[in-house]
Amino acid sequence: MERKKVPTPLPIGHSWFENLIDTGFYYVDKTLFIKSLIDNHSAVTLCTRPRRFGKTLNQTMLKCFFEDTRHFGGRDTSELFKGLKIESAGEEYMKYQGKYPVIFLSFKQAKLDSFERCYNELINEIVKEFKRHFYLYESLSIDLDKILFERIMSSNASYDDYSSSLKFLSECLEKYYGKKAIILIDEYDVPIENSWFRKFYKPMIDFIRVLLGSALKDNPHLYFSVITGCLRVSKESIFTGLNNLDVISILSVKHSEYFGFTQAEVDDMLQHYDMMIKREIAQKWYDGYLFGNTEVYNPWSTIKAVSDWLSYIDFIPRLYWVNTSSNDIVRTVVDQADEEAKKDLNVLMAGGTITKFIHEDISFAEIYNKPDNIWNFLLFTGYLKVVQLKQGSAGEIIADLTIPNLEVNLLYSHKIQEWFKESYTARNLDDFYKAILTGDVETFQTELELLLRESISFYDCAENFYHGFMVGILSRLKGYYVKSNRETGDGRNDLALCSNRAKVVIFELKVSPELKLLQNKAEEAVKQIVDKNYSEEYEDEGYTDIMTYGVSFYKKRCKVAFRP
Repeated sequence: MERKKVPTPLPIGHSWFENLIDTGFYYVDKTLFIKSLIDNHSAVTLCTRPRRFGKTLNQTMLKCFFEDTRHFGGRDTSELFKGLKIESAGEEYMKYQGKYPVIFLSFKQAKLDSFERCYNELINEIVKEFKRHFYLYESLSIDLDKILFERIMSSNASYDDYSSSLKFLSECLEKYYGKKAIILIDEYDVPIENSWFRKFYKPMIDFIRVLLGSALKDNPHLYFSVITGCLRVSKESIFTGLNNLDVISILSVKHSEYFGFTQAEVDDMLQHYDMMIKREIAQKWYDGYLFGNTEVYNPWSTIKAVSDWLSYIDFIPRLYWVNTSSNDIVRTVVDQADEEAKKDLNVLMAGGTITKFIHEDISFAEIYNKPDNIWNFLLFTGYLKVVQLKQGSAGEIIADLTIPNLEVNLLYSHKIQEWFKESYTARNLDDFYKAILTGDVETFQTELELLLRESISFYDCAENFYHGFMVGILSRLKGYYVKSNRETGDGRNDLALCSNRAKVVIFELKVSPELKLLQNKAEEAVKQIVDKNYSEEYEDEGYTDIMTYGVSFYKKRCKVAFRP
């Protein structure tokens, strides 16, 4: 009997290039990124992309390609690139393989709750890299260099020593190899963003500025450097005086196809796993990002979806990417949203576009001072996409922005609604509840409109929004519980607020197509409660105090009709 072929494993959670290739995982070949870097000759390249878009895999690929490994087991790393696109590019590019000393650091773990802990985590990364290059210690001929190297390696160096440690290590490497060093830094902005949210931004910025400045600015021992992160932190804060910086943001055409999966790459993957039937679903859920002039899929979500479909072809797609880490930036938008921002969020969630000024330099310190800064954060971290770029009269960049795909749209519709609910449930609702229980229609209506103005909705799903909105605020009333969409009488009532003290309040909700029809819709709703005998079940259960409300909605307006 013929054995069933085991499919190529998918690299879920594997971002180290060498391990991925050695283990035989499915690899979307991005090795021409190496050719692109060589052709461009940039001294320092900063690639900013959203999280989980292949930054670490590309950085480890560069390390494996360029690093001289004679002191790391002597492996011939050229075998990792057999059959890959960079090998096909020819000897002109393969001659660079395995020829350079490399410094590799990842800052992704420096996301802790104090400056001291984050600083120590960064120092640990530096110490680990010095230990990796321990062979240099014996080669140092100057006693002062040996003392400094040992001090750094043993975690006994000063703040100033660590600040200049990368430049010192690159100097040691050049002396040893006779070649300038390549410096690769992954997720450089993680400690910066974290420090802003945790309120120790200035000391962290001060350290990162000096560390990177000494390594990258006028460093005679540097061959080239590639830095990756989600954001370009404002050069006034972090890249002061670095004139040789080539920023490759999501707006750049250069290198645009090397982060995220192109349509052709996704088609190849789906064909490999014999699931082209899922092409349209994958497009709807995970495609839609525009980097430069290249449209790409979210690679993390695409791989996760294909993996789940391998287990069960009818597996329902999930929110893979938006659940992989905190959504602090989006939460900040919600917490700080003014009326204009809420209107923009409404437009986005309804599938529309908003037009904003784009600033590629992000300044955390000015996130609240410049209204457009918030939309820039959302764009560069993957929660929005560019539809069209334009140039303003003064040369500024203007972009039409929208939500990229269904996965991100569901984050907005679910998480943002939840966060707004948290904000309005923090209010004192005593007057609102008292009005409902006493039949004070005017106060009920006034308080409900106040709550609506503080919330956010998207109008193509308005009925669901209003229903969930009412459930959320009614469920906080102590001594009562909410029944939702229960079968009663001759139909189904929307909501009922029930008490063990024989009191029940029945609500029927309507959405009005026009403002002028609000009152009519409210009256229609309360009449429906009576005509369809929604109170019958509650009478049978022994409720003797039954109140009925018809509530109609039009955007942030409402009307309430009441019958005792």
